[in-house]
Amino acid sequence: MMTSIMFPAVIVGGIGLICAIVLVVAAKVMALPADELFDSIRAELPGANCGACGYAGCDDYAKAVAHDGAKTNLCVPGGAGVAAKVSAAMGVAAESVEAKYAVVRCSGNCYATDSVMDYKGKQSCAACNFFYQGKGSCSHGCLGYGDCINACQYGAISIVDGIAVIDKAACVGCGMCAKACPNQLITVIPASSTVYVGCSSHDKGAFTRKVCKNGCIGCKKCERTCEHGAITVTDNLASIDPEKCVNCGNCVTACPTGAIVTCESRCEAIVKGA
Repeated sequence: MMTSIMFPAVIVGGIGLICAIVLVVAAKVMALPADELFDSIRAELPGANCGACGYAGCDDYAKAVAHDGAKTNLCVPGGAGVAAKVSAAMGVAAESVEAKYAVVRCSGNCYATDSVMDYKGKQSCAACNFFYQGKGSCSHGCLGYGDCINACQYGAISIVDGIAVIDKAACVGCGMCAKACPNQLITVIPASSTVYVGCSSHDKGAFTRKVCKNGCIGCKKCERTCEHGAITVTDNLASIDPEKCVNCGNCVTACPTGAIVTCESRCEAIVKGA
């Protein structure tokens, strides 16, 4: 009786042992060789997976640097420090990194524009924009529910007087907030630029005046004022070329609606709203 019980148990145990040995051997034989260069580069990246480098995430960027000759200074959130470490891992000279930060191209706060409905749905910019194209009188404006705040890993964004405001000192320029904004109001500009257009509406000036006191009306006063050819007005909206702008601020003074702003004035708004 005991033999009849033990024999099947021995058979099953033997099969299990053989399978275990086969799996161990297979794991050894079929294992991919360790990619130490990739590992060393990946360890230096911040892990934000923001895509600011032009790759899908930190893993893809590390692979591109290690094996495809990608530049070592493309990690915007990591800045010069990460670029130096990645360059050291590759054994090449470190290149400078252009610091950047994000700005919100909307000035339609609660004092400049009105709500046209009492939205009671999901408290999300994407949800509000999808069903109603926003609750405000300007359909191009900031919705103020903070999808960008949820996307920011650095605590650089606040809602002040109903619109998103970005703290330049805390922003690393990763662009995650820009991807999260359903109205595409956020853009990333060089840290050397301190003046930008705080509006995204292409509506005609007369209509913009009705829906937002701070909106760009396409009057071209800024364009005529700029001595460096940095400002152009296209389809009723001004835009500033960071390559040509010298941050003189003349356009800020010339703008009759206050649509052109400085990062300093927006940072002051953060302090005010704190």
